[in-house]
Parts: sequence; structure tokens; C-alpha cells
Amino acid sequence: MLVGVGKRQSRPWVVSDELWSLVEPLLPQPGPKRVEGRPRVPDRQALCGILFVPHTGIQWEYLPQELGFGSGMTCWRRLAAWNEAGVWDKLHLVLLRKLRSARQLDWSRAVIDSPRPGGTAGPKSGPSPVDRARPGSKHHILTDAQGIPLAVSLTGGNRNDVTELMPLLDKVPAVAGLVGRPRKRPALLFADRGYDHDKYREKVRMLGVRPVIARRGVPHGSGLGVYRWVVERTIAWFHGFRRLRIRWERRDDIHEAFLGLATCLITHRHIQRLC
Repeated sequence: MLVGVGKRQSRPWVVSDELWSLVEPLLPQPGPKRVEGRPRVPDRQALCGILFVPHTGIQWEYLPQELGFGSGMTCWRRLAAWNEAGVWDKLHLVLLRKLRSARQLDWSRAVIDSPRPGGTAGPKSGPSPVDRARPGSKHHILTDAQGIPLAVSLTGGNRNDVTELMPLLDKVPAVAGLVGRPRKRPALLFADRGYDHDKYREKVRMLGVRPVIARRGVPHGSGLGVYRWVVERTIAWFHGFRRLRIRWERRDDIHEAFLGLATCLITHRHIQRLC
């Protein structure tokens, strides 16, 4: 039995009752067992084991079974299956709805940035144009005005930041929670020089969003830092998960699953502050 589930703990991999009540309805029903054997590890305990990995950076095979998580392979398979079923995207939308219903989402502006984690593993990696062509990946992150993540994605390190601008805006879900239409677009979009391209400015305007993007070739200091610092803080939150700070997974879907899970956990922290 996993000790301490549901209580406020200093151990961040322990799943609270409140969080579990949001996750459980979204999980796919397990199929029938093909062969008799050990009882299936409960989903809640498997989720605790999954959370243990990004928080500690431990390898799957060294996951401590004495804590009740089940084996590393069990947790790995459960993570892959839940990611394929879109659990983290669904959970993120549920959390955003809760924030909007509490009027805690700030759509006045959104901020985008594309940090590059360490590590070279995985097909979605490529030679970085700013790091001696070393292979790697990029995390593309779009937040609201407070730094709450609205959309994230994973690409190769050689992907130009601006090419992921429109896909990331399109990935923002339509968030209900208040009377009227669900909200999907911010009023303004703030970005650094890496997104300086007039073609993309026009595309952003066509979505009804006003771009505020620093221009290349002007004296350093765009003045946008007073607004853009929130995404830098959110990047630090993401990279507080050790498995996102350095990419070890060769499979893109597993790294994307960690990225989606971290998005949900960061968003959930904002809900906890309301309590």
C-alpha cells in the first residue's frame, strides 16, 4: 500500500485526493488480462511511480518498488498508454476550465519562448544552430500573462522558433468556464527576436491577436522584458523536473508525455493557490 496518498506531503510524487479526483475519470479502462498472474497495480499507485521519475530523474529500472509503485516497466507502459489516450491534454483542459471559472486566466496577453533542454536522445532532435551543431530538442512554451502554460510542444533543436509560432497558437484549447463562448485567443502576443518575421506577424493578426515582437537589428533591450519574464519563470518550473532539464528518453512520445504531465502539474499548482 502506498503510504501518505491524499495527505499534504513534502514528497511531490504523492497524488492528492483532489488531483486524483480529476485524473481518474480521464484514464482509459484497462483491457482484460490475457494471462493470469500478479494483480494489476492500481492506477493511482502507478501514477505516483510515474511522477517519481521526472521529479527525481531516476532511471525506470531503478524505481523503488518498496514504495508501492510497481515495477518501472509497469509505470512506463502506463505512461505511454495514457499519453496515447490523450489523458494529459484532457486533464490540462479541465484545469484551465477551473482557472477560467475562477477568473484566474489572464487572456490580456500571451508570451512565447523556446528553451533547449540538455541531452541528445530521440528522433525529434537536430543540430542546434547556436550550439556548435550539437543535436538536441526544443521545448516550445506559450503562457498567459501570469505564466500559466496554455500550450507546449517538442521539436528538434534545429527548428527555427518562429516556425512553431502558429502551431502553438492553434494548440491552445478553447477554454469554457464562464458564460459565453469558450476563450481560445489572447489579446496580445509577446515574443523575442527569434520570432521576428513580418509574414508571421500578419498570420498572428489574422487570428485576431496583436503581435508584440522584438525586431532584429535594433539596439539591445526591446523593453518587453517587463512582460516576458513570466515565460522565463515558467521555463524554470518546467526544468525543475529533472527529466525535462535533460532529455534521456529516445522515444519522443515518452518525453512528450513528461512534458504534458509537467504542464498539468504546473497548472494544478495555480489552482492549489486558490484554496
